[in-house]
Amino acid sequence: MDFDPPESVRPTLAAIHQFLDEHVLPVEQQVMEQGFAESDAVLRELRAKVKAAGLWGPQIPRELGGLGLGLVEHGLVSEQLGRSPLGHYVFGAQAPDAGNLEVLHKYGTHEQHQQYLEPLARGELRSCFAMTEPENPGSNPTMLSCQARREGDEYVINGHKWFTSSADGAAFAVVMAVTAPESSAHTRASMIIVPTDTPGYQLVRNIKIMGDAGSGWASHAELRFHDVRVPVTNRLGPEGAGFVIAQERLGPGRIHHCMRWIGVCERVFDTLCRHVTRRKITDDKTLSTRQIVQAWVAEARAEIDAARLMVLQAAWTIDKKGFAAAREQVSLIKFYVADVMMRVIDRAIQLHGALGVTSDTVLGFYYVHERGARIYDGPDEVHKMVVAKRILARYQGEA
Repeated sequence: MDFDPPESVRPTLAAIHQFLDEHVLPVEQQVMEQGFAESDAVLRELRAKVKAAGLWGPQIPRELGGLGLGLVEHGLVSEQLGRSPLGHYVFGAQAPDAGNLEVLHKYGTHEQHQQYLEPLARGELRSCFAMTEPENPGSNPTMLSCQARREGDEYVINGHKWFTSSADGAAFAVVMAVTAPESSAHTRASMIIVPTDTPGYQLVRNIKIMGDAGSGWASHAELRFHDVRVPVTNRLGPEGAGFVIAQERLGPGRIHHCMRWIGVCERVFDTLCRHVTRRKITDDKTLSTRQIVQAWVAEARAEIDAARLMVLQAAWTIDKKGFAAAREQVSLIKFYVADVMMRVIDRAIQLHGALGVTSDTVLGFYYVHERGARIYDGPDEVHKMVVAKRILARYQGEA
């Protein structure tokens, strides 16, 4: 068992780490204060530098101009990118575009590749993924009200979505809609590409997250579809395959999220340690001399390391044995890593005192925008329930 990063990805990891330190971290606070949309010129320049350095699109297939990394390799890269709220976007590895790209690559037609996939891979446009609905539980993606009624060669879409991340400024949405209401729960819905300039498509608002509506990619929108007409050729995959495609999309996506969260943890841990070793509480002692601080540092280090090993094991299992073999692992890492991240962030804020709740450090941003990690992609409680049921089923019937 070798715990070293694969030799093939080490130079990439080193180059990304250096790029973040030299180019991204110095402008991070400026971008977060100005807003994503208002910082477009800065972000475009950073993306151009990433491409010039040959680091664009770690998860994007080579034939589309990316690095074509496997899940374990990309997980390690994602950890590095997670050190900054801008990391994934600047390197072309951001959600929801990364997930949409994977789906388009596997299920898209030649025409869909040309019109949507290729410009998305080049970073020339952005996309969003519209599945969650305010009227239905997000933990059960088979419960959908949004419908796509077929009329000849068109779908007519009517429905209401929210928490459609990055819809603000997106060129198209991948919409999960019911196309066969009478079918079984897992074959009722399809995924359909909807250009955002289609008549009837309405971005109602950017939903405020603890008071912050965000803008551009860094936002979560409420959408309405009023008799939106798109060609049947805009469907991804067979009719009724929406749930299956969604599950394929979410599996690798959770690896990406969890490794990004590890990167967040490392950034926060570094910020915490730097602060407590410098913050004086008497003339000759710093916060780091207090046992409670030392205990929190030790616990954080252990929890982050354990979380990393769990995620990498899940990624390795998917790479080698397929997603079905890693189903329990993926649920375990989702709730475990999210919980570790929020605990590390909360303790770092506590140790920074009043400074911790300001925007003078990155801690406040992470606290606001990462709290949702325990909710999206399935609430922690649902993942715990699913894993427990699968484990306990193996014990049923024993004497």
